[in-house]
Amino acid sequence: MKKTIPISEFKESADIQGFYLCKKKNLRTTRAGELYLDLLLQDKSGEIGAKVWDRVSEFTKKFNGGDAVAVRGRVESFQDRLQIVIGRINSATEAKYGRYGFKEELLVPTSPYDAEKMWSSLGKMIKNMSNQPLKKLVTDLYRRNKASLMKLPASLNMHYPYRSGYLEHILSMAKNGLKLAPHYNADTDLLLAGILLHGIGKVPELGDELVPDYSDEGHFIGHTVLGRDMVRESAAIIKDFPSDILSELEHMILCHEGAFESRFRSRPRTKEALLLQLLDNFDAKVAMFDRILREDSEEGDWTSRRNYFGTHLRKKPTDDDD
Repeated sequence: MKKTIPISEFKESADIQGFYLCKKKNLRTTRAGELYLDLLLQDKSGEIGAKVWDRVSEFTKKFNGGDAVAVRGRVESFQDRLQIVIGRINSATEAKYGRYGFKEELLVPTSPYDAEKMWSSLGKMIKNMSNQPLKKLVTDLYRRNKASLMKLPASLNMHYPYRSGYLEHILSMAKNGLKLAPHYNADTDLLLAGILLHGIGKVPELGDELVPDYSDEGHFIGHTVLGRDMVRESAAIIKDFPSDILSELEHMILCHEGAFESRFRSRPRTKEALLLQLLDNFDAKVAMFDRILREDSEEGDWTSRRNYFGTHLRKKPTDDDD
């Protein structure tokens, strides 16, 4: 199989063959009454529209919107925009196409850091915990949910909104937390457990699909309560898990989100809960700041003010700046 060409490198009249994510799939009818498929394909470099004009009834059964797909086709220009006219298309899995170079992480925006290395770093932190009940609890929840945690974004649209972004966010928080806990005379193991588990409810909230989205549980309950319930269930199978530690950990999970001043949120009642809330907010905001700088297209030294912070942000000078 030919090497997959990134969408950002497509040229008109090029024959292409590769793997993409089908973000949207619509079965439509031409003015002549003929069926066709109108698709939106994506890889980590960009998006492109695509059409299936022939063998529509056959091909539409082979994949769904949200699936990874193997595609053969030709790049054409329509109304000054490139699109693919597809000759063949099928759903793609690593079991079926792995030997041809297919990997899910090539299809969606992904953390710049290796997920396995981040997982290993977190594993070393857990191994060094001295509080055995907390260590068992974190180990159990991470082991049982590894497949999902390796893929999850930290959020869908805000901080670390890409594959493995959750691990990147948690690792960043954990590194800071391990430094701050002794400085502020906080319980290091309890703070670390709170960092590692405060977002565990995003596993049932967002699922582990290639394109994460809110589940019914996520809409109705939310990841804070879902996470608290997961912690309760895991603690229940650990013999003699201390009830006071469990209560403190649950409190940390339930109040980690939201502004401290908000009367609609549970306010932190322990030093560890306060540090967790501040660390989470701090790391998320800095990540969002960096993302705005990366993605801003304005010329000059300042970004557009149309961003999360609602103001112009100073760009870091480059080596080319005098």
